[in-house]
Formats: sequence, C-alpha cells, structure tokens
Amino acid sequence: MTKLEKVLYTAHAHTTGGRDGKSKTDDGRLEVNLSSPGTAGTGTNPEQLFAAGYSACFIGAMKAVGGMKKIAVPDDVSVDASVDLGKIPNAYGIAVRLDVTLPGMDRAAAQDLIDAAHQVCPYSNATRGNIDVTITLK
Repeated sequence: MTKLEKVLYTAHAHTTGGRDGKSKTDDGRLEVNLSSPGTAGTGTNPEQLFAAGYSACFIGAMKAVGGMKKIAVPDDVSVDASVDLGKIPNAYGIAVRLDVTLPGMDRAAAQDLIDAAHQVCPYSNATRGNIDVTITLK
C-alpha cells in the first residue's frame, strides 16, 4: 500500500440512507439525492459519481503531465467514462472504461500523454491492480 507523503486536500461528505439516500459535502458545494442504478428514483448513483470524478481527475492528470512535458493539451479535451457495476465471486465489483478525445493532437503524442497521465492520476493509482480499467484514445 502506498502512503501519502503529504495531504494536499481532504474531501468530506455525509451520507444517509445508502444508495437511496442523500449525500452532502461539508462545504455545501455538493448536495445530491441518491438512487439505486436502474430504479425509477430521481437521484444519481455512486457509479455515476465515480465516473464523473475519475474523468475529471484524468483530464487534470493529462494537463499536469502536459505542463511538465511542455505538451499543449487541447482546450476541448474530453473523457467519456463508463463505470460498470456487476457480480464478482461472492460480492459486487466495478470496472471502468475511459474514452479519451484529444482533438488535433498527433496520435502517438496523445497516446504517450494518456499513458503518462495514467501513471500519475490519483484515481488510476487507487484502482490499479484492484479493478479492470481500460483507457482508449478516440
């Protein structure tokens, strides 16, 4: 297990009711109703929140790597994240697919950027070796 050398930020959320409840951050910036996937509920679900968080974090990692390598990351970079929820032996698990679009970038340079970002992204590091993560350059 990798230990943090220095804490840069700590997020705090309070959740009640589980998948059919509510969640709110301590700073009030996020307050969501939750619904189980596939139900008629009007809230979001943890898999959607994970997809949004991972895709945003991955773009941040590409920008950080781009800055270090003096590579211009297109302003219209995008990541479409899919988070699958399914059965694993005796439990449930998730898998992730990230489809990365880097308009106007040379394909080889774009792939190098993606590969480097996958090494520094906190979500990639948290999931590495734990779940199936597939990253595709579109």
